[in-house]
Amino acid sequence: MNIFSDSASHIIWHLPGYWTLLAQNITDPNLIGQMQKVFTHFVQSGQAWALLIGLGIGYMIRNLTSYG
Repeated sequence: MNIFSDSASHIIWHLPGYWTLLAQNITDPNLIGQMQKVFTHFVQSGQAWALLIGLGIGYMIRNLTSYG
């Protein structure tokens, strides 16, 4: 494991600086607003109900198929 980590760090150390950065373009830094927008869409599209129904059905199937 030590040989692998040494060789990996040696390879990464010699990469140009622009290769080690992630290529991102942040257009809206409002993280809380984005999370609120995603949650609102999750509820309005009915996916929250689908999640709850799926959890309920999965729990019932688990109880019906378990032994003991």
